[in-house]
Amino acid sequence: MPEVDEDLETAAGAAETARSAGAVDVERALEAVFLVADEPLSLVSLATALGVPVPAVRQSIERLVADYNGEGDGPRRGFELREVGGGWRFYVRADHDELVREFVLTQNPSRLSQAALETLAVIAYKQPISRSSIASIRAVNVDSVVRTLLGRGLITEAYTESETGAIHYATTDMLLVQLGINSLDELPLISPLLEDGADGFDDVFSAR
Repeated sequence: MPEVDEDLETAAGAAETARSAGAVDVERALEAVFLVADEPLSLVSLATALGVPVPAVRQSIERLVADYNGEGDGPRRGFELREVGGGWRFYVRADHDELVREFVLTQNPSRLSQAALETLAVIAYKQPISRSSIASIRAVNVDSVVRTLLGRGLITEAYTESETGAIHYATTDMLLVQLGINSLDELPLISPLLEDGADGFDDVFSAR
């Protein structure tokens, strides 16, 4: 029955097209989420955000990774989708790190804001420290400030907790150069700078 066979082929083709369109939609949605993500995102959190099954997210991520790596006919991108600490996030490829750092420093020669200086001080004295801990100490959201400090090359991602995916930050040698010191041991003691009865950054910022 030729007509039946043709109908089956047509139906199968339509189903495959629908599946492909759905996969593309998931991939585009993932890209949108990754663009604004400050922390690595797990498959479960991505699936929840997109309202799709975890296997669909995993397959879409695999396709995105292959695409960005230039597998097939596409170009190798200057960024990559990398798994860190059980989560996924966009990163600049390592071979472009120096270029990006120089660009950011050239484009942003202005002084750091008071908020950035306070956050940098917290990191310098409490490192390695997570973003949530910094926010807890300062009692404000520090996402944009941390991005600024990373872009300036004054802090770096020291490590990522395997269980929570939380990134811990530390200062870089560039900060030492900017401060004109050889090591963090030369930073002034914090105790004399604190108000009477205060024994840490928590007390300083909570009293403000």
